[in-house]
Amino acid sequence: MNIDDLSWQVGNHGGLPPRKVDLLLERGHLDLVLQAAEERAEWFCAERAAQELCLRGVFGRAIEVVEPFAALGWRSALWAKANVLLRAGRTDEALDLVRPDEEGRASEYVCRDFAELLVRAGHVDEAIDLLMPHLGGRWIRSVLVEITEGQGRDERVLELIAPHAEAARRVLEKSRWASNDEGVLVLQARMLERMNRADEAIRVLGTDIAVKRYGTQNTLTAYAELLSRHGRLDALRELATAEHAHTVLDIFAGALRDRGRADEAETVMREAIAADDWVGYRAWLSVTLLQDGRLDDAIAVAEPGFSWYDCSNLLAPLVYPLFERPEELLYLLDHPLTVPHHGHEEFRYWWRAFALAGLGRAEEAIAVVEAHPDPFNDPRLVRAELLSTAGHLAQAEAELRDLGTVKAREDLFEVLVEQGRAAEAVTAHPTVTEQRAARAKTVSVPLREDGYSAEPPF
Repeated sequence: MNIDDLSWQVGNHGGLPPRKVDLLLERGHLDLVLQAAEERAEWFCAERAAQELCLRGVFGRAIEVVEPFAALGWRSALWAKANVLLRAGRTDEALDLVRPDEEGRASEYVCRDFAELLVRAGHVDEAIDLLMPHLGGRWIRSVLVEITEGQGRDERVLELIAPHAEAARRVLEKSRWASNDEGVLVLQARMLERMNRADEAIRVLGTDIAVKRYGTQNTLTAYAELLSRHGRLDALRELATAEHAHTVLDIFAGALRDRGRADEAETVMREAIAADDWVGYRAWLSVTLLQDGRLDDAIAVAEPGFSWYDCSNLLAPLVYPLFERPEELLYLLDHPLTVPHHGHEEFRYWWRAFALAGLGRAEEAIAVVEAHPDPFNDPRLVRAELLSTAGHLAQAEAELRDLGTVKAREDLFEVLVEQGRAAEAVTAHPTVTEQRAARAKTVSVPLREDGYSAEPPF
């Protein structure tokens, strides 16, 4: 075990990643997670095991699990140990373990982490004092507001936020594009709202909007959501049906639905589409209709956008919610209005194959991949995944064992767990050392100046 390996694990989700560790814990295999942490130096196993032990009140054992990692002086492990100590009621030990020195106090990130720990320890004023020198940074102000919620310090936090809000207003009055600091206006409104001064929050932020004392849509969206939360539908309607419709009409329609007025919300959005056929309107309405179980209507609304480019394409937002509903997914893919996903036709094959596998039609699913192998990095891995999805676990296992690569062994883990062979799954899973060696062999791809691949696939 060394810090380099541990850092690589975190940066690459190496070893047994959190999703797989959680799968073991869900199946009651805390013993295997502990064993992997101790014998294989698996950090995610140690971290999750400590959390599980704390939930069970076994704090001494939780400390034992993270101690070898913390002994290296690795920051993530030190903080994990501090969290265990705090939950065990050993507050002073927890704070002393990670208390920042002068150099640490100069770091916004270190102070953020320690302030959160202080609040959990009940030292709220000390946490606020720690963050005060950094309140010139807008993200630290957000941290201050978040960690003090429900801590009885709202008046003090509002006082600290107010001067920054006024400074931002002065800058914005000179130029709407001169400040990147307008988020503080939203924070001020948020503080007023949580102090039960919603009318004041609406008035203050509403004035900023009215005189155009803001530069980004985030402020406009926050104001619309504030109106929605407090039932100011008339004001929200006025905001949403004028120049800001593209930004907040969906918030207005959502507010109507939240109040049992779904038909009215649909009418509002259909009228907007008729007047201004903007992709955002179709995106909201199609997904909402799908949520209501109206797949045909959702397809009809989204169809003009099925062949648009990338983020504007409206097919994927309908496909993803249907992954757990393969019959409806296949219906969507076979629908006469559904056209290829522009520039990404390989997705059609991927989606179709997994829809078929989800229906237990493994042979048909595999035939799709075999007929169109190019889009897939390794069709053999996809074949095994399709077999697993279709419930043919023994066949999937045989495919992966025959392949035998590091990636195949990673996929084999879940197949074995699903068969009730968790201990075997952990043994079969590649170690961190094996994963690092395998990934080091990956041929690096030249990049363009914008950071994207200079060679296909881009």
